[in-house]
Amino acid sequence: MASEPNFVDFVLEQIKNSGEISTKKMFGEYGIYSDGKLFGLICDNKLFIKPTNSGRKFIGNVVEAPPYDGAKPSFLIEENVEDSEWLSELVRISLVELPAPKQKKKK
Repeated sequence: MASEPNFVDFVLEQIKNSGEISTKKMFGEYGIYSDGKLFGLICDNKLFIKPTNSGRKFIGNVVEAPPYDGAKPSFLIEENVEDSEWLSELVRISLVELPAPKQKKKK
């Protein structure tokens, strides 16, 4: 089941204080980026954040699940998705730990 655009808009509104955020539609779902760095996914109207050590410490009681079949587990954010301040802080601290996007080779 594809995610609904209004849920995607809601999540983007919740994390607007995390920096320059954008989404990219991928296979009927959405990747969430900051400065070209993929840090989260929205799949089946659920928010997933890439796991990091600092994110794990911040969340405390982590729930992990794969966003789609065959994917590595990510942090499933359900309870605090409506807490903009908490969610924005999770995104900010996760972005620090995630690697920079790989540079594409020119042909």
